[in-house]
Amino acid sequence: QVQFVESGGGLVQPGGSLRLSCEASGLTLDYYAIGWFRQAPGKDREGVSCLSSSDGSTYYVDSVKGRFTISRDNAKNTVYLQIDSLKPEDTAVYYCAANLMRRLCVSPLRPYEYDYWGQGTQVTVSS
Repeated sequence: QVQFVESGGGLVQPGGSLRLSCEASGLTLDYYAIGWFRQAPGKDREGVSCLSSSDGSTYYVDSVKGRFTISRDNAKNTVYLQIDSLKPEDTAVYYCAANLMRRLCVSPLRPYEYDYWGQGTQVTVSS
């Protein structure tokens, strides 16, 4: 049984940082493109970052470039999303998921191309 578990969210002030974790069981993350998505209340799910397994290349949506960093620890079968310089508009539930058809990230990230969604982790940016 495949399961993704996101963690690391919380309430932070603008300008703060968080490191989100996506731990997988039943699936080796190094074999697939892994995406991070977020969904704010009343909005569609948005792909914010992706890590390719084929060449290690990364993708970031324009609104997070320079602030978000995606990485992977193969020994822990975990993908991380380091979020710096947080803004109120970053407030959302953050999810990770795997693209079972691709090892290379393709932009834009389309949620319907990804599987094994976890329960998400809430990030709230507020003073």
